[in-house]
Order: sequence, then structure tokens, then C-alpha cells
Amino acid sequence: MMPAFYLPLDETTFRATEHTVGPWGPDSQHLGPPSALLVRALLATGTPSSALARVTFEVLGPVPVADLTVTTAVERPGRSVELLSASLSCAGRTVLTARAWRIVAGDTAAVAGGDTPALAPPSSAVPMEIPDHWGGGYLSAVEWLSLSGGIFTPGDAQVWARPRVAVVEGFEPTPEERLFSVVDSASGVSSRVDIRKWYAINTDLTVHLHRRPAGEWVGMDARTTIGPDGVGVATSVVHDVEGPVGTTAQALFVRER
Repeated sequence: MMPAFYLPLDETTFRATEHTVGPWGPDSQHLGPPSALLVRALLATGTPSSALARVTFEVLGPVPVADLTVTTAVERPGRSVELLSASLSCAGRTVLTARAWRIVAGDTAAVAGGDTPALAPPSSAVPMEIPDHWGGGYLSAVEWLSLSGGIFTPGDAQVWARPRVAVVEGFEPTPEERLFSVVDSASGVSSRVDIRKWYAINTDLTVHLHRRPAGEWVGMDARTTIGPDGVGVATSVVHDVEGPVGTTAQALFVRER
């Protein structure tokens, strides 16, 4: 059985594995895997022929490496657009929520355009350097390649990432699940501070998609801006191997350790 971020206990309950562990400590998850878990649930909610256009996650606290329960709802049904919600809880406490707009697919090929240039392909990138003491857990569960910059190179970054594991054991991940399992890392790969000396923790994540992603690789052309009062913003243009697919934005809590 392919390794996975989560083991299914029933249709709505999932046990986090060691592959979800984030870099801050052994008891909390990186936000990538739980984001993908909620997107997996959102894709199974509402109209199957619709596409995710925007997903916003609100981080209500650390996501523990434990058994988690997923709930979903259709907040605003519609024939053309739907507003969906999902939440992740542990022992009765909600730790992460998501709200998503889904738009029914239509043919706009004749007017499609406006994309930024595509990133150089993964074959042009080199393995991202990750110190041994930061290895394991989530960072090892994803293959990281760098076109420029990276986790321990402060400043803008262009990277490719590919999860090495499934989201849920026994289920082939969709391209959307793969994308959401890594795009929270935009703030990490483009951090302007040494994360061994500073906290730069996102309170949220918003992802806009103008087309459905394809394939296994997810590219991020990422940038972080930090203001003088302890607040930052991280943004990225997200790519697959065919070109841009959308954008991300994260608000950051920045403090010296």
C-alpha cells in the first residue's frame, strides 16, 4: 500500500501519519496535508461537473497529529455557482475551516488568455537543499526541486514540488489534492527571514484557480513581503507543467523567536 498522509478510519474520520508532521514540532502538522484532506472532501460535495474557483482556509489553531473528523456542507446551492464549506476537528475542537466557490464548467476557449509566462520545467531544476535536522515528516514526504531560491535561501523563489505519498491511503490523489498538499509552502520557500530564528506563520490561505491542474508536479513562483509591524503577506503564481493555473495569498504572523 502506498504511504499516505492519512489512514481512513471511516468515511469522515482520518488518522494522521508521520508524513504530516511539520517542521515546528512532532505534535503538529504542516498545513499542506490537512488542506488537501479538506479539498478532497469539497470535491466530493456539490455538483461533480463544477470546478473549484476559490478556496479560503482559516487556521484556528495547530492541527495535531491525531485522529481528525471532516464535515462538509453546501452553504449556497446553485445551477451555475455553489458555495461550499468544510471543517476539520480533533476531539470536538475545530482546527481548520475552508470555504470554496465551485463554478459549473463551460466553454471559454475562444476568449482564454492573460496567463503569466510558464515556469521552466522540473527537468531544469535541482534538488532543494534541506538540512538533516529539518528532514523527516512532511518535508521528506514531498520531492522538492529549485529553479531559484528555496526554504533556506531568504527571498523570492521558484520551485517545483511533487508529493511522494497519497493523501488518503488506498486512494489515488487527484491533481487538485496534490496541488493543495503543497501550495501552503509558498510562504516557506519565499521566506525573507531565517526560519530557525524567526516565526513566519500564516493565519490563512486563499487559492484562486482559473483552470483545473494536471499532472503530479506543482510549481510555485513565490514572493513574501514583510512590513514593519510584525505582519507579512506571501503570494505565489501556481503552475503545473502546462503553465499557470492560479494564485495563492497568505497573511503572516512574523516574530523573532
